[in-house]
Amino acid sequence: MGFKIEWIGYLILIYILFKSVKIVPQQRVLIIERFGKFSSALEPGLNFIIPFVDQVRIIHDLRIQQTSVPPQTVITKDNVQVLIDTIVFYQVVNPQLATYGISDYVYGVRNITTATMRQIIGKLELDETLSGREKISLDIRVALDEATEKWGVQIERVEIIDIKPPTDIQDSMDKQMKAERSKRAIILEAEAAKQDMILRAEGERQSKILRAEAEREAMIRVAEGKKQAQLLEAEGEASAIRAVADAEKNRIELINSANINESFLAYRSIDALKEVANGPANKVFLPTKTVDMLGSLGAMAELFKSEKKKDK
Repeated sequence: MGFKIEWIGYLILIYILFKSVKIVPQQRVLIIERFGKFSSALEPGLNFIIPFVDQVRIIHDLRIQQTSVPPQTVITKDNVQVLIDTIVFYQVVNPQLATYGISDYVYGVRNITTATMRQIIGKLELDETLSGREKISLDIRVALDEATEKWGVQIERVEIIDIKPPTDIQDSMDKQMKAERSKRAIILEAEAAKQDMILRAEGERQSKILRAEAEREAMIRVAEGKKQAQLLEAEGEASAIRAVADAEKNRIELINSANINESFLAYRSIDALKEVANGPANKVFLPTKTVDMLGSLGAMAELFKSEKKKDK
């Protein structure tokens, strides 16, 4: 009998030791109450408590959590009902406040999100609501931070998943979007046609300018060629005139240097008159000086004949 009691005592002791050891996983916190009052928060790892005295109230997950806010029908400033679907990301930063600051912080986050959303959307028109998701999310997050700070919960992010207007308004928006796209397409086509016409006109203008410049350059080159030809021709004529003048000058200098007298010149003139008389002309007009010179020559001839007779 005593042996059985001893074994029972060992088993009770083992059970007490087992109940006194608490192993807390990573990113978890255990809230311990002693006689119904907060005692401690067990951190991750090996922990010891007093069996039958300390009780685990709740286990908090310190990782970032998310909760989906049920879709809410909200009325905008211009009296349009929209259905909004939202997700909130949060994290427990103070397990004691999250346990004793509010009974259910997840439910509280959802309710504050819904109330804040109604207030924000009620100040916006439909177009602002559809295009202002980021602003709506930021405003909801600010409102949640102010409320959840006392709960030991930190709001990490608020995301507006979807905003659905009524079906008839959605159809009108689709038609308006199609009209806007058609308008943009027409504007783009008109801009493209305008740009094409501008480029073509610019090309034609540049082409005309280039042709005019080419024609002007050709005319300048032709004029330059004519000018050069005229200059060369004038230089040739001047060179010929100078050559003739130089030749005449040289002939006269040679005649002067040969000491040719008037008798020789008269004789050469007579030979020239013979050639003139042999020509087709019937009459030959002689200058007075030439006649006088011929008379002198005749007298000289008679004198020469008389001299020859005397010698004989």
